[in-house]
Amino acid sequence: MKLEIARGLFLLAALGVATAAVAAWEEPGPVVVSHGDSAPLPRVAKVQTPVSPDHDLLLFMFGMSQGLRSQN
Repeated sequence: MKLEIARGLFLLAALGVATAAVAAWEEPGPVVVSHGDSAPLPRVAKVQTPVSPDHDLLLFMFGMSQGLRSQN
């Protein structure tokens, strides 16, 4: 097989794969979904306890980030 024919076949195969990828990649755009009056109302989230940061976890994350630095 000549080199020009092989290049042409490779180009056609690459274009076919790219076309299939573009067709599969297409996603629907954002739309407004309305069900009329039958749409369920969202539940109200109630906080039972006040939220506070976990200081042990913050200290652990700080220590891990310090350990990632290079030793110069």
